[in-house]
Amino acid sequence: MSSVACTLPQRTRIVGFLVFLGAVVVAICTTRSEVGGWNDGSRLATVECLVDHHTLAIDRSVLIDKTCDKLFIDGHYYSDKSPTPALLMAPLYQAWRWLTGCTAAEQLPRFAWAMTLGSSGVAYVIAVCCVFALTRRLRLPALDAGLLTASFALATVAPVYAQHVNNHGLLLGVAAPLVLGLVALAQRSQAGQSSGSLVVGLGALAGLGYTIDLGAGPMLLVCAGALVVYRCRSVGATTLFVAGALPWLVLHHSVNYAVGGTFKPANAVPAYFLWPGCPFGAQNMTGSWHHPSIGKFVLYAFDLLIGKRGFLGHNLPLFLAAPGLLLLLKQRPKELPELLFAACWSGMTWLTYALTSNNLSGLCCSIRWFVPLLAPGWLVLAVLLRDHPRYRPDFLILSTGGLMLTALMALDGPWTLHMVPGFWFIYAATMLCWLGYRLSTSNQVRSARMAGVEAFWYRCGVALRVRQSR
Repeated sequence: MSSVACTLPQRTRIVGFLVFLGAVVVAICTTRSEVGGWNDGSRLATVECLVDHHTLAIDRSVLIDKTCDKLFIDGHYYSDKSPTPALLMAPLYQAWRWLTGCTAAEQLPRFAWAMTLGSSGVAYVIAVCCVFALTRRLRLPALDAGLLTASFALATVAPVYAQHVNNHGLLLGVAAPLVLGLVALAQRSQAGQSSGSLVVGLGALAGLGYTIDLGAGPMLLVCAGALVVYRCRSVGATTLFVAGALPWLVLHHSVNYAVGGTFKPANAVPAYFLWPGCPFGAQNMTGSWHHPSIGKFVLYAFDLLIGKRGFLGHNLPLFLAAPGLLLLLKQRPKELPELLFAACWSGMTWLTYALTSNNLSGLCCSIRWFVPLLAPGWLVLAVLLRDHPRYRPDFLILSTGGLMLTALMALDGPWTLHMVPGFWFIYAATMLCWLGYRLSTSNQVRSARMAGVEAFWYRCGVALRVRQSR
């Protein structure tokens, strides 16, 4: 027994290393060397100017004419993206300059490839490894752990958004370790173990998430903070969480105020979009109500999930997470607070963007705002398969369809002007296969139940006849 017990952690470490290696290979092979669109061009322009010109203004960037995601403030152009990711990428660009002796203007493709791999690629690797670690912490069987990790890595939009620089892949790389840390905090709290350093780390992750995406990030901070308060129930733990998050909040709002003169997001100021040829205006800016009626709002909200660019339709395994969450909430597993966190953060992010947008997140693959929600979604799926392994075939069916969709999505990358080729066919075929399996399973269960009922009444009849004969 002791020898077997010693080999299990070794096997886990070996499998974990293989997961890490596979994620690295995927990240390297999918990273693109071109600037895919306005989105990544805007961020890369800030990184270039921070290092080469020591300013956040992007007027002198080689990418200034390749992006319309910019603000015009006091006679200078600035990126309309949150500044913290660019500040974190600047040291990476400086190291790349030292190693190659080149600048972004001289070697733009190599610059874009290195910055993408060092940001979105690294975030993808972190997210995949954290999903695997989550399955092991939740004590899933090896088969289910492998299936969940492979599905996340290869059957979702996660590898698609690792191809270019973007906030959404970066936030996924923060949300996945945060979800893992919250589960670890719950287990430590239930065991009565100290968790001070973990709480500080969770605060730092939540604070960093806040600065990366000012749509999903603030709600992540609020939901994670509420869960930490519930699990720890002490002023000291709350103070540690705030202490971990506060430096990131101060950094973001200080830089944002220095550039835009406001504590709210600079890209929420309409006056900063008044530059010649700007495609954005009051009618299509994210951040305010644009729907002509409540009915249109409801249709748009569901279009974000199940429409031609719907997030669930491009991440098919998540169709199992929605009913699975309802089942788990009814049965109240020990991870119930973490499941409520997943539901609250996902639901609040969805409703926020449904209320304050009308453009389906622009010209991109699926709904880019929701990419970080893969992390809480996979938490739900992990708990579901652990407690109800009978849903493994359902998960396999949906993941197979997702794998085909991801392969097609990866051909065009995240910034695309058209739907995924064959989307509706794969979508419908997967749903029909899943429905057929569910119906056949229901019929088998119904037949088994009927056989059980008939056997029960048969035994009752035999017993009655025996009594009468006596």
